[in-house]
Amino acid sequence: MCNLACKYCFYCDVIESRKTQNFTKTIMDYDTQKRLVLEALEYANGDEIYFAFQGGEPLLAGLDYYKNFVKLVKENNKLGSKIFYNIQTNGTLINTDWATFFKDNDFLLGLSLDGNKLSNVYRKTKYNIDTFDLVYEKTHILKRYKVDFNMLVVLTDLVSKNIKEIYQFFKKENLSFLQFTPCLNPFNKSSEKKFLTEKGMKIFLDEAFTLYAKDFLNDSYVSIRLFDNWVRIFLSEPPEQCGLMGYCYRQVVSEYNGDIYPCDFYCIDEYKLGNINDTSLKTLLSSNIAKSFIESSFKIDSKCKDCKYYNICRQGGCKRLRQSDDFCKVYKEFFKKAEPLFNAIKLKILNEGKHFRRAYTDN
Repeated sequence: MCNLACKYCFYCDVIESRKTQNFTKTIMDYDTQKRLVLEALEYANGDEIYFAFQGGEPLLAGLDYYKNFVKLVKENNKLGSKIFYNIQTNGTLINTDWATFFKDNDFLLGLSLDGNKLSNVYRKTKYNIDTFDLVYEKTHILKRYKVDFNMLVVLTDLVSKNIKEIYQFFKKENLSFLQFTPCLNPFNKSSEKKFLTEKGMKIFLDEAFTLYAKDFLNDSYVSIRLFDNWVRIFLSEPPEQCGLMGYCYRQVVSEYNGDIYPCDFYCIDEYKLGNINDTSLKTLLSSNIAKSFIESSFKIDSKCKDCKYYNICRQGGCKRLRQSDDFCKVYKEFFKKAEPLFNAIKLKILNEGKHFRRAYTDN
């Protein structure tokens, strides 16, 4: 359920790939919500838990939904698990009430905006109305209430062609935590529509990293999550972003009805683990589908095994991206060209004891 009709919507493709496509009810009911919370707390057994809300547009569930969710967690967190909340939103519904709630409950937001007014090309309402001005206005509310948030940008050829302008816009507006997510091709590969080409990826990597490195070395750092993580790898530190681990790890996605999947990029029939309302989380995560999903991510492509840049590239990141497009040649050319700048950033960090700031909402 969403109030926008973005032309590159990933979730629309997911829905079209399922046998069941008609959802008359798309907000999780109380019983499923409670079951999910209790199962998560039991499975964590006192360890950290990250609850991430996505859509569609998750704020359509209403503020009371989230107040109730947080209350459920607090009332049942008997073993004292440290709880983290994040939410990915198009921002259109944010107001002072939402901002107060987010701040009071330490929510980290991912706010979707493809830079400046170029956002209006792909991000429109169902009535074909531009959204940039509305969402941009919400950044001021979040800042005023001191809510932690980062900007989520869908990386398309349009974005890559205008990356300098977009980067400078974010920098000028002091929106300095940026996450560029490559636009995936549909599961149906017969589709001719392609939002991100090899040329687009090459332009983005070359130009965005040059801007990032220049500002980092001149002490005017703007965080770009992809580059932050590659710098971590150059520092022999583990990346914090799921897609750059080089393998998948255990996490679960719950649909509104309790259907469980191993990853938000794979919420399709063949990867459905079961339903939380009739099966424990422990059992679901021990299923053959869950095990196979994780194990398959450890397989290294033959062309990657002897590659000089394997330890940085990790087979091109998330396996869903690898299945969508092969940017191998682009990555090799980029790392060869960018290696001196990565090393310069590494040296600055080691000499000055700099550290990266904050976390991001995932994906």
